[in-house]
Amino acid sequence: MTKYKFLFSGSGLLVIAVSLLISVGFISSLPSLRIDLTEDELFSLADGTRNIVENLEEPIELIFFYSESATEEQPQIRGYGTRVQELLREIVIASDGNLELTVVDPEPFSEEEDLATQYGVQAVPVTQGGQGIYFGLVAVELDPEKEPALRVSETMPLIRPDQEEFLEYEFMKLVTRVAEPELQVIGLITTLDIDGGFDPMSGQATQQWMITDYIRQLYELRRIETATTEIDEDIDILMLVHPEGLSQETLYAIDQHVMRGGKTIVFLDPTADSLVTRSDEGSLIPAGMSSDLPGLLEAWGVDYASNKVLTDNTLALRVQMGQGSRPVAHIGMIGANRTALAGDDIITRRLENINLSSAGALAQAEGARTRFEPLIQSSSDSMLMDAAVLEDVLDPSVLFDEFVSANERYTIAARVSGVIDSAFPEGRPVPPAVATAPDTDAEQEDTDAAAPVEEVDPMAGHLARTEGETNILLFADTDVLSDRLWVQVGQFLGQRIPQPFANNGDFVINALDNLSGGADLVSIRSRGRYSRPFNLVVQMQRDADDRLRIEESALLDRLAETEAQLAELNMGEDGQPLGQLTPEIQSEIDRFNEELLETRRSLRDVQYQLTADIEKLGSNLKWFNTLAMPMLLTLIALLVNFLRAQRRREVGR
Repeated sequence: MTKYKFLFSGSGLLVIAVSLLISVGFISSLPSLRIDLTEDELFSLADGTRNIVENLEEPIELIFFYSESATEEQPQIRGYGTRVQELLREIVIASDGNLELTVVDPEPFSEEEDLATQYGVQAVPVTQGGQGIYFGLVAVELDPEKEPALRVSETMPLIRPDQEEFLEYEFMKLVTRVAEPELQVIGLITTLDIDGGFDPMSGQATQQWMITDYIRQLYELRRIETATTEIDEDIDILMLVHPEGLSQETLYAIDQHVMRGGKTIVFLDPTADSLVTRSDEGSLIPAGMSSDLPGLLEAWGVDYASNKVLTDNTLALRVQMGQGSRPVAHIGMIGANRTALAGDDIITRRLENINLSSAGALAQAEGARTRFEPLIQSSSDSMLMDAAVLEDVLDPSVLFDEFVSANERYTIAARVSGVIDSAFPEGRPVPPAVATAPDTDAEQEDTDAAAPVEEVDPMAGHLARTEGETNILLFADTDVLSDRLWVQVGQFLGQRIPQPFANNGDFVINALDNLSGGADLVSIRSRGRYSRPFNLVVQMQRDADDRLRIEESALLDRLAETEAQLAELNMGEDGQPLGQLTPEIQSEIDRFNEELLETRRSLRDVQYQLTADIEKLGSNLKWFNTLAMPMLLTLIALLVNFLRAQRRREVGR
């Protein structure tokens, strides 16, 4: 029996069936075995995710509330729901039993719907008047010693489609908050009145900035004196705001906090506008307008000039310098829009605008071993000016006299990560002993009788390098935290009511959330999108948009020109309006109406041609997929068959 006859015999088919069953069983027994061939590794988990779920001390249940039955006629939502479930299952598989996944379909008026409401997951209507759908995730600790109602839980009420690139990060943040439910401690070192202070001009206490209210809702904020020589180990995140004039002992304490893996967020400023006190008598500009971290920034691989302020002609905010004056562009105040924000970073995701004032610039130092990732950047139409020029600008227009674009993008905020060496290689700085001559013989005798000063070993307990990678967030502006740049604060029944008009607060909270999750959570970057754009169609749409803008611009120019001509024709010799429609004016109106109709016709033609081109491209692709590919495969099969027949004939000879 030839091998071909055996394959198609009963015994052969039985062998094939048994082999398939064994193969399926073997593959099923290895659920963690994956091969990801996608360009952006869409189906591969980050190492940080694996570290988090593998090292959970207590098991956690993930409850995915998903209205599958209510999305039967919503293919896009169903596709997104499938991708979310696939990602959750991948995370559960990687947890090695530390995570459990439960998928719940909350039918109307069911116990499952009550459970979703209990956890804070609400139905969201997809269409007007249509049935609402549930699409949320809850993480609950599975501690058998606790009552179900007392177990720690965190809820993601709605998994939005625009979160697709950051889902892995969001899910891990949820898990981390359940695994570590206690509020993290933020230690604040600042020379500003960010946490409230005293106004010498009015003689009254000043309220804390609204950003501290935001922080206290999510963290324990603890004030640390600027002259401290130790940073307690229970400080999870060290927050430095305008660290001006810190001693070497304080700088060493900050250095050792970083060395032992403590998270750090720093706000520097070449000119802290919030320090300037303005009154009717004039402006009071104190000393210490600039801040720096000498020695530490160099050890972190960062260049920063504390005497230079960033100016930007493209992103300049329009400000009103006096009551009743018209708004003018202030190139020293920057409105960082989406073009200035890192689109693929967790911190700046979905943010629209961040306002800054007299910001500085950060850069990676030459030869630095750390990674330097920009979070906020200026436009290329910017330059660095001396800080003294902007300390008390009353007329922003004078800055344009000094402005010469450097054609370079500068970094305002950045993430620095990696293994860092201590800025104090010789250990703890020891203050020199202060020697004073004794005034009397008695003092001389007391000095001689005094016990010798015990020498302190500067290397005792000194950490020379971080054990692993650490993360530091740096911002070259402190005014980004001040209320005037991002929020209006109202009062209602004794409560402060914030009304944000910029994303400064969201930006700071995102940064703290990112740091609070530890190095593993920080390492999780955005994933690619499953729905990939058709680049050729996108380019065609852009070309059409450009043509439309050109046509519209020409139409608007002609409209302005015609209006000017009509106004001129409508004026008499004495400069007064004629008050009647002359034949010349009517002729000009008729001419413009014809041009208007022709331009609109051209705009429609451009849009029609774009649609026709896209449809033609789609038809060509459909023809290629349905006809050309089968024909190509058929030709390949015929060629292979011909070569085999040719080879058999040669062997037969």
